[in-house]
Amino acid sequence: MLDTTPLTRAVDHFADRLRAAPQSRLQRSAAAEALGLARELALRAQHLEDPSAAPREMPDAGMFAAADQITVAAHDLALVLTTEEELAQAVALVEEAQKRAGV
Repeated sequence: MLDTTPLTRAVDHFADRLRAAPQSRLQRSAAAEALGLARELALRAQHLEDPSAAPREMPDAGMFAAADQITVAAHDLALVLTTEEELAQAVALVEEAQKRAGV
């Protein structure tokens, strides 16, 4: 079984930073960046679970839900990852999104 601790650790750190961020930072770009990440992680999980299914987009639940959305999406993805390469790509996505979000 693949150890997905690097992914959950990275996303938990990003989520904690989002929760601690002021509303102004969330409004500027951090929440939108997090939502984009959550949607990408969710799409990857869906594709790995059932490549033939039509993708479903994660809804925008508002800026204060962004941290929870990335957490849920990352944990869903962690359950279906099978290779080190998939894991490394997911961790890189999280780290890049956090940098762009500025938190």
